Amino acid sequence: MKISEIQVQDLKNYLHVYHTEDDKLITAILIAAKAFVKNYTGLSPENLDISDDLSMAVFIISSELYDNRVYSVDNSNVNPVIEAILNMHSVNLL
Repeated sequence: MKISEIQVQDLKNYLHVYHTEDDKLITAILIAAKAFVKNYTGLSPENLDISDDLSMAVFIISSELYDNRVYSVDNSNVNPVIEAILNMHSVNLL
């Protein structure tokens, strides 16, 4: 699945959300997760769709945003799988 193909219902299925009460929140999360991946990698929207593994990054980031709706966290560790996927595709590394 390509990033541009991910719809709110796909994300709801991934998150196991079976009601409509959070649809606005999930829509906002999906937009934010896609933007995060785009900005992190520096890829154009067209190039984001070249690699299917980036879609998993969007799903996992979305899950984090949905499950952890707090400003502060206990540690600053980054999910190593997400970091590896995004780093493989980053074109704006210093």
